Amino acid sequence: MLRGLATVSFFATDLPAARDWYAEVLGVAPYYAFPNAEAPGYVEFRLGDHQHELGLIDARYAPPGQTEQPGGAVVYWHVDDLQGTLDRLLAHGATEHLPVTAQGDGEGFVTASVIDPFGNILGIMTNPHYLEMLNKMTATGSRA
Repeated sequence: MLRGLATVSFFATDLPAARDWYAEVLGVAPYYAFPNAEAPGYVEFRLGDHQHELGLIDARYAPPGQTEQPGGAVVYWHVDDLQGTLDRLLAHGATEHLPVTAQGDGEGFVTASVIDPFGNILGIMTNPHYLEMLNKMTATGSRA
């Protein structure tokens, strides 16, 4: 059924500002813009070990009520330095949504989330399972 994360989409009322903010925070430029880079309605970044996609969509294409307040599913992205990543996001104008929180039985799953300057919830976490699977893939030479 579900095979893996394909694309996470965020809406923004000022798409060029959102594109620039994410490019600065992520340290990578979007690889795709539609219909073009000068007047985009959609931009997309590829991120991380599996090149998952983060798409930014002009809010005029959002379903009714979608952009009135932060909401929806929180997608957590694995990071190696949770506090450092959180500090970077906050320094770039995000606001804290949920503080650093240990989850479960102290097995190393730790989460936090912010609201980006465009009203989207961005989750970050350290995830031992992610690292375990990455190490297995590296050891066998398989790719996502």
